[in-house]
Amino acid sequence: MGAKSGKSRKSGGGGSDRKSGRQRLALVSFGALFVILFAGYAIANGVGQPSVPEGDVAIVQGVPDELGTVSEADFKRALLQQAAQAQLKKTPRPGDDKYDELSEAALGELLDSIWIQGEAEELEISVTPKQIATELATIKKQNFKTKAEFQKFLKTSRFTMEDVRTRVKLQTLSTQIQEQIAQQAPPATPAEISAYYDSVKDTQYTTAASRDVRVVVNKDKAKLQAALTALEKDNSPASWKKVAAKYSEDPTTKTKGGLQKALTEELLQSQPALKSAIFDTATGQVEGPVDVQGNFFVIEVVKLNAEKVQGLPEVSAQIKTQLTQQVAQEVFSEFISNYQSKWRSRTFCAGGFEIERCANYVGDGRPSGAPPACYEADPKGGLPAACPAPVTPVSPALPGSTTLTKPQGERLPQRPRPAGLKETELPTGVPGTPSTEAPPTEAPPTEAPPSGE
Repeated sequence: MGAKSGKSRKSGGGGSDRKSGRQRLALVSFGALFVILFAGYAIANGVGQPSVPEGDVAIVQGVPDELGTVSEADFKRALLQQAAQAQLKKTPRPGDDKYDELSEAALGELLDSIWIQGEAEELEISVTPKQIATELATIKKQNFKTKAEFQKFLKTSRFTMEDVRTRVKLQTLSTQIQEQIAQQAPPATPAEISAYYDSVKDTQYTTAASRDVRVVVNKDKAKLQAALTALEKDNSPASWKKVAAKYSEDPTTKTKGGLQKALTEELLQSQPALKSAIFDTATGQVEGPVDVQGNFFVIEVVKLNAEKVQGLPEVSAQIKTQLTQQVAQEVFSEFISNYQSKWRSRTFCAGGFEIERCANYVGDGRPSGAPPACYEADPKGGLPAACPAPVTPVSPALPGSTTLTKPQGERLPQRPRPAGLKETELPTGVPGTPSTEAPPTEAPPTEAPPSGE
C-alpha cells in the first residue's frame, strides 16, 4: 500500500451552526469524554512490528478479530465525516493543508473505538442492544423535535444508523469503565478523616471572632463631622439609617443604615487605625472621626460575634467524600496511564498513517503541532508569532497550596513579579475602601463546542 501523506498533525475544526452543533455533540458526546478519560499519549514502545495487511490502515492486537483492524474503507468514511463536521464541501486530499489534521482525527476516532471496546472486553463490561436503543431514544428526544431533523443530521454528518449506534455504545461503555475503576478507590478511614480535620480546622472549619459595625464614610471631614454630631445625639438604628443615607459615600452600606457585618481583625490587619477604632471600642459607643488614608469614618460597634468552630462530627461526611474522591482520582489517573501505554503498544499503523498513537510511530522530537517555520533557519515569511517550548515547563506547587485533597497543590508556572505592581493598600470588604475583587466575567458556557464525529 502506498504512502498517503507522511506524519499527521493534531486535529481541530468545528461547526459554525449552533443548533446542528448541539445535536452532533449529543450523539457523540463520548468524544469529549475521550479527551478527559483517554487524552495524552503514552511513550512506551510496542513489542515487535507486525505488518499491516494490504487494504488496512491499522491493526490492534489483543482484541476480538472483528474489532482488530481499521480498513481503508473505514478510514475513508471517518475522514468524510470529519470533513462534514468541519463544514468542508469536499474531503481534502493528501497534501492539502487540512488533510493531515482531519486524517489524524479520523484515525484517532477509529482507534478510540477499538481501544474502548477492547478495554471493556478485558474488564468484562458489556452493553445490550436494549441499553443502546434506550439511550439513543433519549438522545433523539432531547435533541431532535422531529424525525425529519434527525434524518437531516444523518445526511449532513454523513452518519449511518450503524455509526450512531456504535457511538452510543461507546459512550455507554466509557461511562461504565469510569464507574468500575472509580469503585476500586477505598473509602477514607476514620483516622484519615481525623488527620485531615486537624490539619485544616483553623483555616476551613473555624470562623474567626468578628464584629458587626455601623459606619458613615466621607472624604469631606466637615460632612463627616455633621454626621458624627447627629449620631452622638441619637444613635438609634432609625437615626443611623437617616444619617448614613445623607452623609455616607459608601454605596455598600449607606442604604443599610451603615451596617457592615462580620469584620475580623485579620481583615483590618493592614489598617491599624480602623482596626483599633473597631476592636478597641465598646459596643454602642459612637467613635470618630477616624482618618483612613483620606477617608473619614464614624463607627459604632453594634454586635460581637464569637469564634465558631465546626466539630469533626459536623463535617466528617463531607471530609470523607473529599478524601475518597481524591483517592478515586489517583486510581483513575494510574488507570489512564496504563491504558494508554497498553493500547499504544498493541497498535500498529501502515506506512503513511503513523500517528503518535501507533507503536511504530517515530517522532522528530518536536512538539506535536509546532509550525515547521519554528525550526527553519530562514523561514519564508518570517518566524511565527509563537513557537512551543521544546520541553514542558516546570509548574511547581505554590507554597502552602498542597493539602490532602489537593496533593499537587496549585500548580502555576513561575514567572517574575511584573514591574510596577503594587500591593493593595486597603483591605477588601471594608466600607469605603477600593475593592480588589476581579470584575465579574461572563458565565461559562453550558454547552461544549461541537466535538469530532
